[in-house]
Amino acid sequence: MKNKKLRILTYGIAALVFLIVAILYPRLPDQIPTHWNFDGSVTYGSRSNIWSLTAMLPLFAILFDIMPHIDPRRQNYQRFSRFYDGFCVGMQLFLAIVIGILIRESFFPGQIQVTRIIVAMLAVMFLLIGNYLPKVQSNFYMGIKNPWTLSSDEVWRKTHRLGGKLYAICGIFTLLSSLILPVTASGVILLILIIGSTLVVTLASWLWWRKEQN
Repeated sequence: MKNKKLRILTYGIAALVFLIVAILYPRLPDQIPTHWNFDGSVTYGSRSNIWSLTAMLPLFAILFDIMPHIDPRRQNYQRFSRFYDGFCVGMQLFLAIVIGILIRESFFPGQIQVTRIIVAMLAVMFLLIGNYLPKVQSNFYMGIKNPWTLSSDEVWRKTHRLGGKLYAICGIFTLLSSLILPVTASGVILLILIIGSTLVVTLASWLWWRKEQN
């Protein structure tokens, strides 16, 4: 990460979540919710499972710092550093909110529709990713990486412009569906849109690469 303030924030979020979990852990029930299904059912597991989710924050913070330095195309990160730094902070906030929901549901189960909230959060995330994806330059760490985008800067550019539009549309439709449709339907819509968009951009990148070779 280039922005030192955002780097501190990324590690700070991880440290704060770790501290909160450590303080509340002795008060958590022996069984806590670990998975919410689209049909509304909840899977429970040992409260120790919360540490595996909490550990992801410092792990991601370290990876966010290291990966741009060991990427063979690390010079390209300079060209989309603002998006990269924002993505890193956004991922930490997303995980922090998920852990907060898990803790709340452990103490006060069933008071909120967790699955609907998670689907809405994912929709917002894809909307933001779609908006900034065209700015991501060729690298081996993030973005739409396949043999054809990595072998051609022009194919990379076209693929990410198309992917940005499709993922933004996915975010918009999923967000609207999460507000007006049953949560099961909105979850299915999200999966269909994401899988469909990924297949489209993969096929398009191959076609553009093939045309470029010819």
